[in-house]
Amino acid sequence: MSTGLTTVEVLHLLQDVAEEIINPRFRALTQEQISEKNPGDLVTVADREAEVAITAALTGAYPEALVLGEEASEVDSTLVERFLTAEHAFTVDPVDGTKNFVSGSPLHAVMVSELRDGDVVRAWIWQPQLDTAYVAERGGGAWRNGERLTRPPVGPALRGVTSRRSWIGQALGTLKALELTWVCCGVDYPKLVEGEADYVVYRRAKPWDHAPGALLLEEAGGVVGTFDGARYRPQDPAPAGLVAAADRATYDLVQGLVPELP
Repeated sequence: MSTGLTTVEVLHLLQDVAEEIINPRFRALTQEQISEKNPGDLVTVADREAEVAITAALTGAYPEALVLGEEASEVDSTLVERFLTAEHAFTVDPVDGTKNFVSGSPLHAVMVSELRDGDVVRAWIWQPQLDTAYVAERGGGAWRNGERLTRPPVGPALRGVTSRRSWIGQALGTLKALELTWVCCGVDYPKLVEGEADYVVYRRAKPWDHAPGALLLEEAGGVVGTFDGARYRPQDPAPAGLVAAADRATYDLVQGLVPELP
C-alpha cells in the first residue's frame, strides 16, 4: 500500500519537473510549441508534458485519488464532474500564467493542491524563475521558503486588483479603482498574502487556479469567498466569481460592493 508523499516531497517533485521540463522552454519556445485551446487561451508543450509528469507521480503515490489537471480536463469532459464528488483529489496547474511564460515573463508558477472531503488540506506554489516556494497545510500555516507568513494589516486606502480587463479602472463604491493583477493566480495570491494588494476580484473560479492560493491565503489570515458571500470550496458548483481578501472586514466590504461591477 502506498504511504503517500510528504509535503516536502511534493514540493521537490514540482521543482524537479520545472527544472527538467519547464525551465528549458523558458524564453526558448518555438511557434510550433504554442497553441490556443480557445481564442487567447494559450497552452504550450511545457504545460502538457509537465502535467503528465506530475499526474503520474501523484497517481503512483495515491492510486485511489482523482487528479484534476487543467490540460487533462480539456480532453476528458467527465474529469471535472468526477472531481466534484471525489473524497480525495488533487488539482494540477502545470504552468499557471502561460501567457506570461510565453511572453518571457518570470511571473508564472507550478501549482498543486490536495483535497479531502471537499476541503483543501495542502497546497504548493513553485515560482521557478523567482526560486520561491509557497506551501500551506490546513491548520499548519502558510510558508514561503521555510518562513512562516502572516498577512500584514490593511492600510487606510485599500488596493484592489482584478484579472478581468473590463473591470480595470472600475471603482467599487468609495474604494479606489481596480488595477490589473499579475495575470497569474500563482503570483496573485502570494502578492495578496505579502501585502502588495488588499483584495482581488475574480470572475472565473477554476479549481486548479484558486485551490492552492485559497489555502495559502486562509492560513495566513485572509479570506476567500464567493460573490454570494459563501466560503470558497473548490468542489462546490462553479461560483459566479470570487473575492480574495486580506481579512474578513475587507471581504465583507468588497463582496457587498461587487454588484456595482458591470
